[in-house]
Amino acid sequence: MSKKILIVDDSESIRELVGMTLESSGYHVTKSVDGEDALEKLSGHSFDLIITDLNMPKLDGIGLVKAIRAMKELAGLPILLLTTESQNEKKEEARSAGATGWIVKPFAQDKLMAVVQKIIRS
Repeated sequence: MSKKILIVDDSESIRELVGMTLESSGYHVTKSVDGEDALEKLSGHSFDLIITDLNMPKLDGIGLVKAIRAMKELAGLPILLLTTESQNEKKEEARSAGATGWIVKPFAQDKLMAVVQKIIRS
């Protein structure tokens, strides 16, 4: 059974690029437009990894990480932030919230895949 990954980004082009990259390696991908949409998709579904943007309307990436970490059943779910932000303060804020890792956009597809494979050991 293929691993399931939830992509959360308000940019359709990024959702499509990340989705195609992951699907071409055999992952099952679900896409969300923001943090609130992601929380709805998490309800009743299981995922092996979440890849989320940091800056989004309604509920941003750090808010999403905090909301997921507050759910006992999802506390161990790996969460990667994929963002244009590279400041150490933002990285530390994400780490403190419970993010597993951080990838800066633009990203190399092979590096994204290497990180994903390391995290979910597919």
